[in-house]
Amino acid sequence: MTAHNPGKATGKKAAVGLVISALGVAFGDIGTSPLYAMQTVFNIDHGDVKPSPDHVLGIISLIFWSITGIVSIKYIVFILRADNDGEGGVMALSHLTRQNVKPGGKRFKTVVVLGVIGAALFYGDSIITPAISVLSSVEGLQIAAPSVHKWILPLALTIIVLLFSIQRFGTELIGRAFGPVMVLWFITLAVLGIPHIAAHPDILRGLSPSYALDFIVSDPPVAFVAMGAVVLAITGAESLYADMGHFGRPPISRAWFLLVMPCLVINYLGQAAMILEDPSKIDSPFFHLAPTWATLPLVVLATMATVIASQAVISGAYSMSRQAERLGYLPRLTVRQTSEHEGGQIYVPVINWLLFGGVLILMLVFKSSEKLAAAYGVAVTSMFIITTVMFLVLADTKWKWPRWRIALVALLFAPLEVVFVSANLTKVTHGGWLPLLVATMVAVVMFTWRRGHTIVTERRQKLEGPLLPFLDQLHDDPVMRVPGTAVFMHPSKQTAPLALRENANFNHVVHENVLIVTTVSANVPHVPLEERVTIDDLGDPYDHITHLTVRFGFQDEQDVPAALEEARDMGVEFDADEVYYFLSRISVQMSQDNSLPKWRKRIFVGLAHNAATPVQYFRLPEERTVIMGANVAL
Repeated sequence: MTAHNPGKATGKKAAVGLVISALGVAFGDIGTSPLYAMQTVFNIDHGDVKPSPDHVLGIISLIFWSITGIVSIKYIVFILRADNDGEGGVMALSHLTRQNVKPGGKRFKTVVVLGVIGAALFYGDSIITPAISVLSSVEGLQIAAPSVHKWILPLALTIIVLLFSIQRFGTELIGRAFGPVMVLWFITLAVLGIPHIAAHPDILRGLSPSYALDFIVSDPPVAFVAMGAVVLAITGAESLYADMGHFGRPPISRAWFLLVMPCLVINYLGQAAMILEDPSKIDSPFFHLAPTWATLPLVVLATMATVIASQAVISGAYSMSRQAERLGYLPRLTVRQTSEHEGGQIYVPVINWLLFGGVLILMLVFKSSEKLAAAYGVAVTSMFIITTVMFLVLADTKWKWPRWRIALVALLFAPLEVVFVSANLTKVTHGGWLPLLVATMVAVVMFTWRRGHTIVTERRQKLEGPLLPFLDQLHDDPVMRVPGTAVFMHPSKQTAPLALRENANFNHVVHENVLIVTTVSANVPHVPLEERVTIDDLGDPYDHITHLTVRFGFQDEQDVPAALEEARDMGVEFDADEVYYFLSRISVQMSQDNSLPKWRKRIFVGLAHNAATPVQYFRLPEERTVIMGANVAL
């Protein structure tokens, strides 16, 4: 008799649960592309692409091989393997690559710049996806009831308001709720497509790459224009990578190959078969797949799916923002952990509401998914190339791939991605400028914060003075020691905390125990507990002045009190009930020097004033925290 293994059964259940949760967060973007991709192809540039057999077969071939090449092979097989200790996204890839190139060299600087530009482009894409996805689904109501046209925009706006309002409950709850809906959505995609394929099985010929090649060779200008819309079928691939930290690579891979890709391909084939049978249905081929009685339920399901599509980029934006902040490209952000089990499941309020504002403005300006489609794709395709370049650098420097393999992968992806970018550049004057403008603004903010922070740090260090001579002064001219433990949060052990210096010089007191705590954001998502705290007695174990270096990964909670408990377990003596935290709050003031242009100084000062407070950021108890200020000129 075979013994039942409850642990194995539980493990399988957990794995299935992660796959379903991944469907509920990571696949919404690419999973809702059938709503508007084929429609846009046949309506782009006043209908240059005709619903003729040659064009339809060429389009379905381009879509299938784009999905296969870019999503299945490039992202699922290759890019998802380039994880920074489980974390994905262009910023994680950038910093993983930086670890393996010579610091300060051309490659190093190039990878840094590409990482920031890629992150900025992701934000540009993040405000378009919710707008176009929700609008395209709600517009399906017009098929069943044309008179509701005037209610489309208000209804779509209401859905967006609700979506951004529930983000604070976390991606774990959202994923559990949305996962089953997406399973139903993908099954519905296949169910809608199969009858039309069965009625016109010849459409399966479009899976051959020869039809894409024939289309390109016989009508290059039209094929080039079509590529600008075909890319809509693969938008969302970058979100898969950015959302990897929420669920891990295996659940995403399994969900893609077992359910998502087959259902997407079947639906696109069904739309193509229907268009060949009745070319008049190119106005909304997705909703025409369904019988009339099913249109309204399909609109409801499509709306739920597009809400989930929006969730994919919103979750990715949270992950990207926290990575950028921990790596020094954004100021401190308030980050709320929303899962007790998954470190990557977070909520970032300021990013949530900035995206919300951007999406609302976009919907009010463009008002329809057809107009938004003209702005969609420029940021996404640019990120494709950035990701490919950094991946190839990583393969060369870390994995030591032979040059022939690197060249083969480059030839496999680069030509297609260059065509996608070129085709989408034609959209710039028709709305494509918008995501580029957003990306430019974000990149300027990130580079400005990085540069300004470097300047302010140098000037603050001069104000603080070196630490060891200050301690020698305390030894030579002792001051009163008062009961309790004082914890001084400070960026390094090279200089003296201003709060400690002022306590000694002006109040003439120092606490019995002094802990100078420096937090370091490591270039990995998580730091093991046993490696988190490093203790340095600063040369005198008897003066009870100790420096602690606390390392956090960019996905770890920066909980300083919890880290102090780790230090106490390692032998640092203090009474946890008598700990007081002292913060040197630096106020940045604009000066007349030429360290930065005046407009960039204003940006930096504004960011610094609106950064999350160190009390919340480091999880310090407010009732035992003292803040002492100082001014630093920029």
